[in-house]
Amino acid sequence: MLWQPEIPDRYHAASEEALAAMIATRRRELGGQLLILGHHYQQDEVIQHADFIGDSLKLSQTAAQESPRRGTKWIVFCGVHFMAETADVLTDESVRVILPDLGAGCSMADMAAYDDAKVAIETITRASAADVSSKWRLIPITYVNSSAAIKALVGQHGGACCTSSNAREIFEWALGGGDEPLAEGEQAKILFLPDQHLGRNTAHARGLVTEVDAAATGQAAETLLWDPRRPGGGNTDGQLRDAKVVLWKGHCSVHGLFREEHVEAIRGRGDSTQVLVHPECAQEVVDRADLVGSTEFIIRTIEAAASGSRFAVGTEVHLVARLARAAAERGVHVEMLSGCQCLCTTMYRIDQAHLAWCLDELAAGHVVNEIRVHPDARSFARVALERMLAHVRPQPVLVD
Repeated sequence: MLWQPEIPDRYHAASEEALAAMIATRRRELGGQLLILGHHYQQDEVIQHADFIGDSLKLSQTAAQESPRRGTKWIVFCGVHFMAETADVLTDESVRVILPDLGAGCSMADMAAYDDAKVAIETITRASAADVSSKWRLIPITYVNSSAAIKALVGQHGGACCTSSNAREIFEWALGGGDEPLAEGEQAKILFLPDQHLGRNTAHARGLVTEVDAAATGQAAETLLWDPRRPGGGNTDGQLRDAKVVLWKGHCSVHGLFREEHVEAIRGRGDSTQVLVHPECAQEVVDRADLVGSTEFIIRTIEAAASGSRFAVGTEVHLVARLARAAAERGVHVEMLSGCQCLCTTMYRIDQAHLAWCLDELAAGHVVNEIRVHPDARSFARVALERMLAHVRPQPVLVD
């Protein structure tokens, strides 16, 4: 996580109403040169100022499409650091991407460091090559919730990024050899970073035996966990050779809060409530849910629900609260799956005070908190992202 300098006290002293008025004034002054993007997990006070609302991928795609059409000079990304990096990679170099608070990072993305991931790729490749009876090709996949450095490493080694909605398609692409079809007798092996749960749930949905499945059935697991803090990721060369999918030991601090007992508590009520969760939740939760899908899937499911429907949702609290308010007007009940505060605390660092500050600085001719990906990383990260985008189904962009 980067360090955010203190902003002038007058921004913290101002009321939310005064800050909103300041932001609105600056937006009018800066006109079409400014594009504000708001992630679904943002606070309502911030999301009200967004030109476009979406998940990290959709917003980065929107940035790439809208900035040349509008003549955008500055993109203010109300999200977290890796999202701003992705927007920088996918937009023209003349567009400058700004993160209102540099401290808005992502704990999951921070769990996978470049040097550690490079060691993992080298170690797994070496262990697999030692098996003379078969030929293996390692293809890394990184969730889009990762640093530009990890995206670049993956792109450089023939891999791709994925989203929570197209992870299955990217798995199929990788297991088929990626951009280069497998040679006769050759097999593909996946290293999935940085979210073990999305990787495990995707492997399970494809029919692979995960460690969770193996513990319940006694079958041999086809996935294993790589712990970057331990030699060999905590695995023997033989285990690395036998695994079809190696899962990085990372997780989302929000979705990791949902547990089996939360699902069972809903079930115990005996009503018609459906459990709807994000695939960043643990497999034990996903296996017991009624519906599983990306942020956009969750939104579309609730928006399409008939009056009288009931949902307990396992994802970030700001999004669930916003969905619940809108759904209630249509007679649809939406609640959090867990009573705990499932809050993305780093996203919460973006507030009206920091947004007003960075827009004031822009109006004065100063670009603050610019996020710029190094050219060397930019090229390979773009390769990984473009491989992902080739497998993305178009979705409508939500306009505020």
